[in-house]
Parts: sequence; C-alpha cells; structure tokens
Amino acid sequence: RIAHKALQNAASGRKADALAGEIEYLIMLIAAIARRFGISESAAYSYMRKHGAFALCVKHYGIMHTLPMEDNLATIQDYCRRKGGEL
Repeated sequence: RIAHKALQNAASGRKADALAGEIEYLIMLIAAIARRFGISESAAYSYMRKHGAFALCVKHYGIMHTLPMEDNLATIQDYCRRKGGEL
C-alpha cells in the first residue's frame, strides 16, 4: 500500500511538471505574439482566444513545443487570419 501511494505521488509530480512546462510554453507563445504585433500580452491572449489559436496551441502542444518558435508564430498568425483575425 505504501509503495502504491509513493508511485501515485511520483506520477502526480510528473504530471504537475508536464503541466507546468505546458503552461510555461503557452505563456511564452503569448508573449512572443504580443512582441510580434506590438500589443500587450493580455491583448495577445484575447486575440488568440477569440480566433481559436489558443485552443489550437493547447491541443497541439505535444508537437508545437518541438518546432521552431518562428514557425509556430507564423502558423498562429495564419490560423488567426483564416478565422477573421486582422493582425
């Protein structure tokens, strides 16, 4: 029973670390979009949410975090434009 609890705690720790890494990456993307367009991070987050890019990034984090940042920024920009974005 103790070993089982220790394994659960270790798995929870890994999940928490993975989630923290994902959150850090998403924050970095938002900041990069803000810099790219000269807007606040809050405005960048709102823009990405409005046009579905934030959900896209969350869904495809497993792939996106392995690609060059510039490629991801271009993809986000194109995606938002296809969804009605004007930046």
